[in-house]
Amino acid sequence: MRTTASLAIAAVAGTALALSAPLAAQAHVSASASSTAAGSYTVLTVSVPHGCEGSPTQVVTIDLPESVPSVTPTVNPSWSVETVAEGDTMTQVVYTSLTGGLADGLRDTFELSFRLPEGAPGDRVEFPVTQTCTEGTAEWVGEDVPLVVLTEAVADGHGHGGDDETDAHGGDEASASGDSAGGTGSAAQVDLVARVLGIVGLIVGAVGIALAVLARRPAAQA
Repeated sequence: MRTTASLAIAAVAGTALALSAPLAAQAHVSASASSTAAGSYTVLTVSVPHGCEGSPTQVVTIDLPESVPSVTPTVNPSWSVETVAEGDTMTQVVYTSLTGGLADGLRDTFELSFRLPEGAPGDRVEFPVTQTCTEGTAEWVGEDVPLVVLTEAVADGHGHGGDDETDAHGGDEASASGDSAGGTGSAAQVDLVARVLGIVGLIVGAVGIALAVLARRPAAQA
């Protein structure tokens, strides 16, 4: 009995640890990118899932690395946004709450559009974040810093032929449209094959029923 109880307790404890690990990871301010290819255009999404020990978040300051001299912040209707620059180089993007603060336990996101630097796969592009709350602050740096890990450069992601970011995004959109069209064509082909197989199945079923009926008739007459 003791052995069974011990095993049950161990199983419960293991389950609790397994569940608490992802929850702890989600508690950090984190970042995800639409593209991680070196030299490509990307949209970085910084996620803030909580306040400072229960206190609402009032300001989110995102520091930009030297390798990213300029970004285009996305408007968030619940926050004002301003950029801080030294000369022609942006150094920070600052979001300030317009609603009295982001309550602890609620999540919001902040997006920045920019071009990733050239680099080798595995290079880190870090975006330190300072979370200022009604009471207290939290600095997400060091091991907890939001970041992008570069992957291998893709030629189509460089926007060759011009330095205009809009042109590069336009190319991406055209590519996306082409992918969408290709996906539609593939879907149509799959649908056609499914219909043909369905018709064949109906024919085979009808033939089978006819053969079964014919096979029963002599037995019935006998």
